[in-house]
Amino acid sequence: MKIAFFSAKPYDKTFFNRYNEAYGFELEFWETHLGPHIVNAITPGTEAVCVFVNDKLTGEVIDIMAAKGVKIIALRCAGFNNVDLERAKKQGIRICRVPAYSPEAVAEHAVAMLLTLNRKTHKAYNRVREQNFSLNGLLGFNLYGRTTGVIGTGKIGKAFIKIMLGFGCKVLACDLYEDETLKAEGVQYLSFDEVLNQSDILSLHCPLNAENHYLINESSIVKTKKGVTIINTSRGGLLNTHDVIQALKSGHIAYLGIDVYEQEEQLFFKDLSGSIIANDEIQRLMSFPNVLVTGHQAFFTEEALSQIATITLNSIDHLIKGSAPADPSVLLV
Repeated sequence: MKIAFFSAKPYDKTFFNRYNEAYGFELEFWETHLGPHIVNAITPGTEAVCVFVNDKLTGEVIDIMAAKGVKIIALRCAGFNNVDLERAKKQGIRICRVPAYSPEAVAEHAVAMLLTLNRKTHKAYNRVREQNFSLNGLLGFNLYGRTTGVIGTGKIGKAFIKIMLGFGCKVLACDLYEDETLKAEGVQYLSFDEVLNQSDILSLHCPLNAENHYLINESSIVKTKKGVTIINTSRGGLLNTHDVIQALKSGHIAYLGIDVYEQEEQLFFKDLSGSIIANDEIQRLMSFPNVLVTGHQAFFTEEALSQIATITLNSIDHLIKGSAPADPSVLLV
């Protein structure tokens, strides 16, 4: 059986080749993202296509894949907002994903961004390397006793909450489904507006869909405390970048940490160090001294990549044999 991988990086090849030894699939890796520009290059005999967050599986792309005999779309990520699920269902293509891969990896990265922004360790590192040991401009605040608001208390949100509770934070949460184990640990579930109003720190851990696109925008930002810290390791489309920039300029948002960006498909996972970046909004964000941007690396740990490879290959193996994976949450169609 042949699997075509798109948006494939060297680490994808390393981990999928390692764990494919148990299956013996034929793996083909494409560095480009999947979209109308490349879908016709899928070769005959390809039964599965494996994609990542910035691949574009539109109805047009899915129709072409179906005509070529593709039977499975495997998302090596949790989110699926980039896939036309209805068209895949109509074409009889099965879709699987990785609903949870080391949630601790993403949660720990969110905390790392928070600590870096607060204690300014990135600036201190550069200063000391230049023999500058001044503390001016490096003032931070204690996390202990601060109120942290968490939007989305799935596996990643839950892992983040446990860390923040360890710091001695008061944790407020907003989710359609309340977690009783978190409530037993002192987490208080409130409405979205109440969480915004009371939180010193706001961390986003929810999937992107039509209902929460631009969840953080001008109208929601004004409901937050002046001086709020916002961390987003979920999906870039949760933030209205223009509105966030205005709030940074006014000082309403004191710190912003993002590992995702709403137009990241043109930027992230690429070396653009020798290029002129034409995207004005990302350039404006990176010009702020109180903004930290990382390039969608929150998932990037040994444990997470191992889980992504093993879960993806196992799901494909089950589907091609006509059986269901043990975890039903991996299936979308």
